[in-house]
Amino acid sequence: MDLKITTLSERPELAGPLWEMADTWPEFIGNDPIAWSMIGRIVKELPDYVLVATDERGEVAAKAFSVPFALGAEGRGELPDGGWDQVMLWAFSDLRHGRKPDTVSAIEISVARDYLGRGVSGRMLAAMRDNARARGFAEVVAPVRPNAKHLEPAALIDTYARRKRDDGLPADPWLRVHVRAGGTIANVAHASMTVSGSTAQWRAWTGLPFDTAGPVEVPGALVPVHCEPERGYAVYVEPNVWVRHVL
Repeated sequence: MDLKITTLSERPELAGPLWEMADTWPEFIGNDPIAWSMIGRIVKELPDYVLVATDERGEVAAKAFSVPFALGAEGRGELPDGGWDQVMLWAFSDLRHGRKPDTVSAIEISVARDYLGRGVSGRMLAAMRDNARARGFAEVVAPVRPNAKHLEPAALIDTYARRKRDDGLPADPWLRVHVRAGGTIANVAHASMTVSGSTAQWRAWTGLPFDTAGPVEVPGALVPVHCEPERGYAVYVEPNVWVRHVL
């Protein structure tokens, strides 16, 4: 499979087409306010950290976003329990205040539907590692969204993250890709993403009634959504798993 992987800064003409790529993200994920407000800023302000894979026809086959940030800044030092949301906030705060970054965090690796199951995600992860190394970084961290966890929404993430196969590799396929690439599972980000909305919004995003109080299992969600129909809202707090890649 012939794919060309470049940074967006090398091929700025792909800034539009990368958004047109069909992916498999559930609709509600895009309504995390951090995602909604900041993912586009990576493309505009950090194109050196956006990777795009194109096929022989020049069409976008995969994309990968990452951000540089100062993990060692005062008051930090540890990978945050706030995961994906927190590292995005740190990255753009550092950019605004001119703090020198010391770490790169993965934000997203997405593969077009036609290329799923063909090892493209692993190639994009390798390219992200190579890109960070070429820019002088010694570590990439990733708030990984385990891609089979949605099949077990009631399972505790702390237990799920440490589950292994007989060969010692993680049971989850996406965590397994990271570990095979040299990553080490560090800890769990229990509140990595938060999506809150009215019950009407959740009905529109999922097609479910959202008329019963308590946990609601939603296709694509890693844990149940908490619903409060009498108060008219529901909240989803997604856990991710921090993986460290020493370069």
